[in-house]
Amino acid sequence: MQFHSDNAASVHPMVWEAMRQADSADMGYDGDALSQRLDESMSDLFGTECAALWVATGTAANCLALASMVRPEGGVVCHREAHIEVDEGGAPGFYLHGAKLMLVDGEHAKITPDAIAALIDPIRDDVHQVQPHAVSITQVSEYGCTYRAEELRALSAFCQARELGLHVDGARFANAVASLGCPPREACEGADALSFGMAKNGAMNAEAIVFFDPAKADRVRYLRKRAGHLQSKGRFLAAQILAMIEHGLWLDNARKANAAAAEIAASVPDRLLHPVEANEIFLHLSETERAQLRDQGFGFHDWGADSARIVTAWDTREDHAAALAKAIGAL
Repeated sequence: MQFHSDNAASVHPMVWEAMRQADSADMGYDGDALSQRLDESMSDLFGTECAALWVATGTAANCLALASMVRPEGGVVCHREAHIEVDEGGAPGFYLHGAKLMLVDGEHAKITPDAIAALIDPIRDDVHQVQPHAVSITQVSEYGCTYRAEELRALSAFCQARELGLHVDGARFANAVASLGCPPREACEGADALSFGMAKNGAMNAEAIVFFDPAKADRVRYLRKRAGHLQSKGRFLAAQILAMIEHGLWLDNARKANAAAAEIAASVPDRLLHPVEANEIFLHLSETERAQLRDQGFGFHDWGADSARIVTAWDTREDHAAALAKAIGAL
């Protein structure tokens, strides 16, 4: 009964079928009919004109999106626990040719305009100091919490006033939309670019970079090729994304994952380290208690000396979630 990560979730049957149907002769790279349909599909979903590019990994999606906003001598403001800082092996510096990550703190791994201002206001406007070019936030955050519309509006207004790009790392964007119950655009309001995660939510190896100003995608098409992410059979990535989007699968799957997490969290309210607003649960568990749960067949990640991270997925079985909720409640 595994709760390590939604990265390990299975591929949804509808996605497999879409890939099977895509296995026919067509144009290579991104010239095929499926890849060409992505812009229209994403524009319909977000209710505004978009340009969408497929890539195979979330790291590439984040870094290529940021490359549209940040020059090599600039910086990206992000939370200290942001995935681009903690879990991407220096890829932002590689893709951005040395641009700096500028770290701020914030409750539940979220950042605010005040926190950004406290970091960047003391920076002198001269060649001796790195100038911020963009802000990157994670929706949902690395601690499983969502940015509400009013928070996003405040961040967007701040970035516009300071002429900063705004990027949203949406590895679990679907879970955020499912949790907030809002239109997709409202869950990334004001963003210039969104890394729209698919692989954690039922796809095999496809992520989408969504640009809300289509012109900003032009340069990234060249950068994607230069970075080795223009796959010759890109139609298989496009097929996965379209299968997720055009049938509402992205939202249905996220709701299932969120529901499983909510069931587990409801059994252990006094142990929670952060609000459970999507499909991640962070809770107090001693070393002895973690060992007891593992002896019962549950898999999860340790998170420091006295805590754990539990992640549910679209394919988490209801009986497994119920069993874990009961086991933790009985400790």
